[in-house]
Amino acid sequence: MLKAVAKTLARPLAKVVYRPTVIGRELIPRTGPVLFASNHLSFMDSVVITVIAPRDVRFLAKAEYFTGTGAKGRASKAFFEAIGAIPVDRESTTAAQDSLESGREVLEEGGAFAIYPEGTRSRDGRLYKGRTGVAWLGLTTGCPIVPVALTGTEELLPGDARVPRVRPVTVQFGEPIDSTTFGDAASARSRRRLTDEVMTAIGTMSGQELANAYNEPPAANVVERMRRVLHRNDPA
Repeated sequence: MLKAVAKTLARPLAKVVYRPTVIGRELIPRTGPVLFASNHLSFMDSVVITVIAPRDVRFLAKAEYFTGTGAKGRASKAFFEAIGAIPVDRESTTAAQDSLESGREVLEEGGAFAIYPEGTRSRDGRLYKGRTGVAWLGLTTGCPIVPVALTGTEELLPGDARVPRVRPVTVQFGEPIDSTTFGDAASARSRRRLTDEVMTAIGTMSGQELANAYNEPPAANVVERMRRVLHRNDPA
């Protein structure tokens, strides 16, 4: 009920305040499982997709957003539950597979799920190489994948802002990609081909410069930085 009320209020409010430009909304399947695959520029991306899409969209969020204490913690939990977030423990050794399994459950129940193939948000605005989890979900469930290109969301809540700013945002939905034509989920080649197809569609719509590399969050410490340097220099 809370989610329904939040979306009922959020959609018209967002349209009045932010006046987003929405392209291709009519391309989204209105029933059945659908996987939204989007570029990732901001913390606000999931909120924007949830508000704009004509489906109830589930997505992953850090478990910390659900476990806070006091009034602030309760408000955070209520907000993320209202907009369809699924908590995931990113510190778990099985976090990646747990995330995919959560997405698969949503899709197998006929729902809509959003994922960011880049893995983490782009801090320099470039479009990074997609990780193949998006293809695994599509190939495992046989659902269509709708590529999504977000523009301007990085200006909504920059690092120095405490509340979202009013800035122009564009959300473009592409033609659904038929996962079933790319082979079997067990095939690494099939997963790579489908992932590249999705990222090409996103890049064509967003116009972002291609990074031609995987995106990684900032290293937590010196040991992690050294590990990454050695890995990049590894001839294998």
